[in-house]
Amino acid sequence: MTYFCVKIIFMPQAKVELFEKELQASAVLFKALGHPARLAILNFLAGTNSCFMGDISKELPLSRTTVNQHLDELKKAGLIQGHVSGIKTNYCLNPAVLVKLKIAMEKLINTMNCCGNINCK
Repeated sequence: MTYFCVKIIFMPQAKVELFEKELQASAVLFKALGHPARLAILNFLAGTNSCFMGDISKELPLSRTTVNQHLDELKKAGLIQGHVSGIKTNYCLNPAVLVKLKIAMEKLINTMNCCGNINCK
């Protein structure tokens, strides 16, 4: 009689996947806002009232490499768009995703009904 040993491997489910898709999408946006450099980039782009073509690192107290890493995170979340034009990149806010961010933030804040008592436990 021959015996075979079978090893069963269970692939763990990512914890993020345990939550609703809407919450997952909101978390991606909120995470992208989790660094002051990214907020500064968004503020800068919002203040230009148009797309910005140039080196954003000249506008921030950070190296070009660091700024590029933060731009990549903002692009991954969809908050900004970057279009290459020659040797420069044209950066713009993504209005459609900003609307989604605003809605997600309003939903989150509206769920946080507090009685107003600072001693609330």
